[in-house]
Amino acid sequence: MSPRLRSLVAPAAVICALVGLWEVAARWDLLADLLEIRDFLVPAPSDVAEALWDERALLAEDGWVTLREVLAGFALALAAGLGLAVLLHLSETARRALYPLLVASQTIPIIVIAPVLVVWFGFGIVPKLLIIALICFFPITVNAYDGLRSVDPELPKMLRTLGAGRRQILLRAELPWAAPFAFSGAKIAIAVAVIGAVFAEWAGSNEGLGHLILVSSGELSTALTFAAIAVLSAIAIALFALLSLVERRVVDWREEPSR
Repeated sequence: MSPRLRSLVAPAAVICALVGLWEVAARWDLLADLLEIRDFLVPAPSDVAEALWDERALLAEDGWVTLREVLAGFALALAAGLGLAVLLHLSETARRALYPLLVASQTIPIIVIAPVLVVWFGFGIVPKLLIIALICFFPITVNAYDGLRSVDPELPKMLRTLGAGRRQILLRAELPWAAPFAFSGAKIAIAVAVIGAVFAEWAGSNEGLGHLILVSSGELSTALTFAAIAVLSAIAIALFALLSLVERRVVDWREEPSR
């Protein structure tokens, strides 16, 4: 058995055990009795699987809507986050003026901002993209900036002795060095981007998995609610895995620096 396969066996076994316990507890009404609620409010994994199949068309349609929102919002955050990280790295004035505001922005819960953005921009795609971008923006910016700050100081000195200008040092030394850090932030961001999409769709939308969760939970269709959550989780895992694959292709030229 390969090392990679062995690393998957343990978590797979834990997941199978938990799903099995969940199935038994739901079928025997143990969870319903424990929570003191009606048994139909606690679906078994088999019920969720049935909802996944029966409502596959609806889940696929709403999943595609949410996926587009996540990708567009993440792309917006990636461009803005990397740009701000470079600005903070290059400008002491910008760093002193903007970095405290960047940190302070994380003290405001996004679920509070979401309804305000809907009021300002309506029920279209714009507030959804902004909400997702706001959630993704911070980890991308901070990790990329930390990567730029961690560059070996001897490397720019060596390039300057060879006649390299500031732009060449940035492109040939600092950005490649910071790439693993930027990818770490991007992977965190893409994993939580689906949370932003759900908040955005809760604030105002008539489509998407967040909207489906809101409607199905209101109708007490808990199996469909869990099915939509499962699709959301699958989207986040798939995007994280895709980004990890890109990272291995882009930064496999050196070991990740110690932090």
